[in-house]
Order: sequence, then C-alpha cells, then structure tokens
Amino acid sequence: EAYEVLIGRDLGEVSQIAARIFAERIEHAISTRGQFTVALSGGTTPKGLYHTLATAPYRSAIPWPSVHLFWGDERCRPPTHPESNYQMVKEALLVRIKVPAENIHRIPAELEYPQIAADSYEQLLRTHPLLGGKSFPKFDLVLLGLGEDGHTASLFPGSDVLNEKERWVSAPYVHKLSEHRITLTPSSINHATTVLFVVSGESKAHILKEVLESDYRPDQLPAQLIRAQLGQVHWVVDRAAASKLTRYVSRS
Repeated sequence: EAYEVLIGRDLGEVSQIAARIFAERIEHAISTRGQFTVALSGGTTPKGLYHTLATAPYRSAIPWPSVHLFWGDERCRPPTHPESNYQMVKEALLVRIKVPAENIHRIPAELEYPQIAADSYEQLLRTHPLLGGKSFPKFDLVLLGLGEDGHTASLFPGSDVLNEKERWVSAPYVHKLSEHRITLTPSSINHATTVLFVVSGESKAHILKEVLESDYRPDQLPAQLIRAQLGQVHWVVDRAAASKLTRYVSRS
C-alpha cells in the first residue's frame, strides 16, 4: 500500500511535520515546472498547519507567488461566513503571506444552487492551465482531514458521490447535516501527486484504525477511497490519534 504514517507528539508537531512535507512538495514542483498547485481543507488539524505555514521559516522561505491555492471542499456559505473553509484559511494563512489574489481560487459556494457552484468550480479547474486539459486535475498536493465518521473532504458515508467516475467536482446532499456540500470527487483527489492527511486527537483514534487497518469498506469509510494512483499518501497523525494503530511507519 502506497501510504506512510508519520506520528508526531501533538498537534504542534503534526503541524511541523506536515509543513515540512508541504514545503518539500512546493520546492519539488517549482524546481520541475515553476508552479505549485494545492487543494486545501477545512477542519481544526489543517488549521494548525496553516498557522505553522504563516510563521517562520515557512512564511518567508516558501515562494508564495508561485503557489496556486484551490479548495477540496466547501460548505454552502458566503466567503465571509465563519463556517466557510475559505474564510478559515484566509484568517489562518492568507492574511499573513504574500500570495497574489489571482492565485487564490475559492469555491463559489455562495451561489444559490450548490450544483451550479460545483459546475462552476469544475469548469474553473478544467480550464486552469496548471490543471486542465486532462481526464482529471493533477494537483501537486491535496490536503485532507478525517472525520469521526470516516469522511474526508465532503465525501460522507453512503453518499452517491463515492461512486462518481466522471465529474471533478460534485454537490452531494449530506443527510447527516441536512445540507449540500461542494467537494472534489474521489477521482479528482486520487490523481494528485501527493495526498497529505493530517489527523489529531483521541476522538479520531478509533476511526483512524478502522480506515487504515480494517477491511476495505469505502461506502462506510470514505477515506479508504483515497489512494493516490500515481503518487503517495502521507498520514501525519499525533500520538493520541495513533494510539489504537498496530502497524505504522514513523518519521518525524
């Protein structure tokens, strides 16, 4: 299986390990083709990573003008809403670094119909010179979290989007939340060069073990669908989240 599990002491160390991988992937992409594309995630653990990237040494060491930011999923909220993933990234990271406005590609989740927002974002991805023109987008990095129910991005258990093979972006209705979400499809995520999961906290220990060590049941454990076809999947987790794992590879 092309994944590795790296264990940090706590959220702070998880953020440092993840920031190092993030910076390495940026360096590699920019040295090979001058630009770096990433799809970002909402959630508390990713937020820790954004705070780390917004501080020394990353804030000044990363060539931010060559970094293009996209989003892996979004709530149907306006961009200024406190529950917006875009707004969270903006507050934690964007206001502290020098990324050109034209490199920031948020999901237009404020549109009246979620499906129109999904179509619009898919069109943006398909026509973006660094991503488009292929059967699926090839992000240099997709950043993901993990929910206590096994969801990642907005790929929830039992959702139709789990079987989507054509679309790049979808707007599934999430029964558990009684609302639509806008999300990259599993195929879009799996075409990334690198997938980086960040997971922290004791409340994630049971589901992390299920996803990594139990039988393949992607309909119930959507995070199991994420298997970078051409690249690598890194799981960066803290000791609390890793406490039930029985097999792993560690590096910090």
